[in-house]
Amino acid sequence: MSTLKERLQSDLKTAMKEKDTFKRDVIRFVMSAIKQIEVDERKELTDADIEAILVKQIKQRNDAIAQFKEGGREDLVEKNEKELEILRSYLPEPMSEEDVRKIVKEIIEQTGAEGMKDMGRVMGAAKAKIGSRAEGKVINAIAKELLGA
Repeated sequence: MSTLKERLQSDLKTAMKEKDTFKRDVIRFVMSAIKQIEVDERKELTDADIEAILVKQIKQRNDAIAQFKEGGREDLVEKNEKELEILRSYLPEPMSEEDVRKIVKEIIEQTGAEGMKDMGRVMGAAKAKIGSRAEGKVINAIAKELLGA
């Protein structure tokens, strides 16, 4: 079993003992997403797979926050921001923009990428190397800038 999954299960038990229903519900939601994929694909998920699930959940929360702000639903904005805080606590420390820039620059040099036509190759390699330590839109923006878009 992956260490991240073990940590989630341990935190779930702790939240239940402390009667922290909010944290319990957020962790249960993540655990059910993990279980769904494990059942569908009939495999044990790795930490990287679980991080990808967490990143997807974070993206969904960010989108929801933007929509709730537009609709003037501050109560739901606050709820989603609390959920984000819990979800982010399970991801590795995010990379600085400067570190992402260095990695993308290295990848461009290694792959010999020359323009936007090579964007797919650069993004694939960058996402594989950086993983969940930086958002895709940050990597994309830096890659576009360095490729001269």
